[in-house]
Amino acid sequence: MSRKDKPQQNEFVRAMSFFLQIGVTIIACLSVGIFLGWLLDHFLGTSPWLLMVCSFLGVGAAFKSIFDFAKKI
Repeated sequence: MSRKDKPQQNEFVRAMSFFLQIGVTIIACLSVGIFLGWLLDHFLGTSPWLLMVCSFLGVGAAFKSIFDFAKKI
């Protein structure tokens, strides 16, 4: 590998890590929202209302995280 290929490879790795971080964040936000909604519905007997509310909150948290990542760049 020559020296001039090294910066290009570093940019590729940086871009891939950024997209991987976005994907993991979206999945984590949605998973926490869905799990929390299911758990609350199970204990409170309000099925499926809290699941839907917490799922929408998870989607909102995922969008906020994406916008925060975009601000960093």
